[in-house]
Amino acid sequence: MSVLVLGVGNILLTDEGIGVRTIEALLERYHVPAGVELLDGGTAGMELMEVMARREHVILLDAVNTGAAPGTVVTLEEDEVPALFRSRISPHQLGISDLLGVMSLTGELPKHFTLFGVVPYSMDTGTELSEAMAPKLEQMVERVFDKLEAMGKPLIERGPDEPFAQAPDRPPVFAENPTVSLV
Repeated sequence: MSVLVLGVGNILLTDEGIGVRTIEALLERYHVPAGVELLDGGTAGMELMEVMARREHVILLDAVNTGAAPGTVVTLEEDEVPALFRSRISPHQLGISDLLGVMSLTGELPKHFTLFGVVPYSMDTGTELSEAMAPKLEQMVERVFDKLEAMGKPLIERGPDEPFAQAPDRPPVFAENPTVSLV
């Protein structure tokens, strides 16, 4: 089974970066099992087509605007995921919406989707999550951990002296833009 855990969002807009920050926390804390890839998708859209195409399962991590109160942690499954991105609340979500539409037309959609998201408290300029969002990061990590475990792909906790995970050996999605890097 090929599983992609994809964190998206703009890390320059405080809570908008929750998906990317979740990927960073997972890589820092856990060994990733075979058949699972963790990827920082940043604000990419169509550029993610190659890494998402024909996956068995994509777990998408993002800040989402569902109309719920800030801090609400959201879980969506299967067809609910593309439906959320049709509401387009940010430029990267516009890109994800377009990406899912094209992948549907070309028959390259992943077989299964899960989205773990949080309604942001703040989208102010800043590179750190808001103070209120910090506990939500822990909830996001737990949800990914539990989902992968339920799929038979458990994450293994790193020892205190073990180095962080290294980035996958692939060219960055934004190779033409050296200011953006992917984990």
